[in-house]
Amino acid sequence: MAQTAAGILLDTLCDWGVEVIFGLPGDGINGLMEGLRQRQDRIRFIQVRHEESAALMACGYAKYTGKLGVCLATSGPGGLHLINGLYDAKLDGQPVLAITGHHYHDLIDTFAQQDVALDRVFMDVAVYNTRIMGPSHVEQVTNLACRTALSNHGVAHINFPVDLQEHKIGEHSKRAVPGHTAAIYAGHAGLPNSEDVQRATAVLNAGTKVAMLVGRGALHATEELEQVAEKLGAPIIKALLGKAAVPDDSPYTTGGIGLLGTRPSQEALEECDTLLMVGTSFPYIEFLPKPGQARAVQINADPRRIGLRYPVEVGLAGDSRQTLQVLLPWLNHKADRGFLEKAQAGTKEWWALMEERGTRQDMPMKPQVVAWELGKRLSSSAIVSADSGTIATWFARQLPVKRGQMYSLSGTLATMANGMPYAIAAQVAYPDRQCIAFVGDGGFSMLMAEFATAVKYQLPIKVIVVKNNTLGMIKWEQMVFLGNPEYGCELQPIDFAAIARACGGTGLTVDKPSECGAILDQALATPGPVVVEAVVDPFTPPMPAKITMEQATNLAKSLARGEPNRTQIAWTILSDKVRELI
Repeated sequence: MAQTAAGILLDTLCDWGVEVIFGLPGDGINGLMEGLRQRQDRIRFIQVRHEESAALMACGYAKYTGKLGVCLATSGPGGLHLINGLYDAKLDGQPVLAITGHHYHDLIDTFAQQDVALDRVFMDVAVYNTRIMGPSHVEQVTNLACRTALSNHGVAHINFPVDLQEHKIGEHSKRAVPGHTAAIYAGHAGLPNSEDVQRATAVLNAGTKVAMLVGRGALHATEELEQVAEKLGAPIIKALLGKAAVPDDSPYTTGGIGLLGTRPSQEALEECDTLLMVGTSFPYIEFLPKPGQARAVQINADPRRIGLRYPVEVGLAGDSRQTLQVLLPWLNHKADRGFLEKAQAGTKEWWALMEERGTRQDMPMKPQVVAWELGKRLSSSAIVSADSGTIATWFARQLPVKRGQMYSLSGTLATMANGMPYAIAAQVAYPDRQCIAFVGDGGFSMLMAEFATAVKYQLPIKVIVVKNNTLGMIKWEQMVFLGNPEYGCELQPIDFAAIARACGGTGLTVDKPSECGAILDQALATPGPVVVEAVVDPFTPPMPAKITMEQATNLAKSLARGEPNRTQIAWTILSDKVRELI
């Protein structure tokens, strides 16, 4: 029996090792859906409730597995709904293939229903982007799309007119002979040239106060990072996407950096005379050393990013792990450990402060308590996905990373609503691991219908919803960055535990710090998907580790200009500072 064009595409994906596709059916992809029905033993189809979720799941799947994430949507609005999740993949450098439908090929650009030229729409988001022209076109296009997404760490897009999906392979041009393409990916060697290695070595050996800043490109280089830190006497500072690059019980790390970071990390960057950047192009330049303060070496797999944020002296274009392995034998062991020891002392004080904030028993319950209690209970192989917003602050600071765990969120796009789709994708990829969505009520409510997806596929994710009934980060940005009273940020309360039960899962609620640990124990021990609604103080600010005069002045201005909750906010900030002083 002759193959259909849709069948050729799906068989080619199988050749690339694709095991799961996230998507939503529609009449623009009927041929592809039939092909999936016939291949259920080879490719799993996860039906979502919104196409944005499918793209976010594909991105999360790619992040946690290193494999190609694949999402599928119908023509017109279905494909348009993918865009936000695809930009998440683009900006965080993840290999994702988006497959979209189109209406009949001979009605394109004739004002037909759902006549949206998705291949044109996706021009900016995709590193490879094309429309299928016929059955003989499919295999080569699919191979190239998969290969480009993987090699360029980006989004590939195939737009497939619905009538062509059911066409049988037949006539082909003399240049498109079957058998002349292959489903093969060749990885880069990932090594810089030897001259650059020697120059980098000289810079690092000459430094007396070396700091390391690491990101998502170093997640697979944990041992090498610690070995370099030991030789150089260097504290390891972690960008947010690099949270799991080094466990937080490592004697070398000071934790995160930036608005969500730690005081010892910020102080290390303020005082260093040499900076080694590994797998990061951290965008917040105000937290980096001042130009001229520190000599710098940067390791990055993408040469375009070297020197992007800081005037580095030597750039090493290559895989982080392999490049560090080449560097290690040439690095001198520094006898003076004073810079590292100061950072270690600061880190010890910081974690004591985080514990104090995470164990408070006053009411209303503080969001830090939820994160701290959760962190104590996570398994050593847990996968934790967070949303954007104030929740990212507690994710960054209050959840200590254990060796073997994975953590992620929407880093560069910083979209809301990604947390639960990421967790679903993680659970699909790793059915035996503990998969947690640590989310705020604003982000969760955007795509909360996907909890029904977890129920449908019996995915035992645990969703911790930190509920403060406000768009917290936006509120604090209005106040602290602009000096304006908050406006448009309050949310209508939702009973998320009831929503979970309505979807067929388990829903629990906690609002007392004394009961938080027990409720989390119950949730983690409950089979199947669970939502924990943790009701917290809406006036707890996600303040930076070191507050600038400008930020303090703007906050005061916002309170003076009519901030509706100024009394509660001022009291919360004052009481927090008093507690820390005593």
